[in-house]
Amino acid sequence: MKNRLESIKRAHKEKQRVMTSKMEDYLEVILELIEDKGYATVVDISSHLNVSAASVTNMVKRLRDQGYLEYERYRGLRLTEKGKSVAESIRERHGILIKFLTLLCVDEDRANKEAEGLEHYLESSTLIKLEKFIKLIETRPELVKEIKDVINK
Repeated sequence: MKNRLESIKRAHKEKQRVMTSKMEDYLEVILELIEDKGYATVVDISSHLNVSAASVTNMVKRLRDQGYLEYERYRGLRLTEKGKSVAESIRERHGILIKFLTLLCVDEDRANKEAEGLEHYLESSTLIKLEKFIKLIETRPELVKEIKDVINK
């Protein structure tokens, strides 16, 4: 019990992140919309994140002020290199987590939902190790089958 409490204490002492999980979600959605449609609008972002247009406008201003995107009212928005880098990183994290969760026989819809939360909170070093683990497991189809057989019992 004491070790767990110390772990919680250390986690809360770590430097607070400047980029919040909400900000990452916005950047990820903006990247996906731009790649899918060629542009992203406040209405599109609002629809995909299930938030009000006013909330999107406020976050867009915040992201612009921090250098993650360029926004001109009525003209749309564009990710800066900094914003694109964060968005691509989140997308990559999401993909790694989905692969891992589906290896554990979590259905794809649930894996997507759970990866959406986890992608923001795992350290990069943990994700690198997880990715190496997945790659190793995938080189052994018999082991993947055995894992799935055990999990599905």
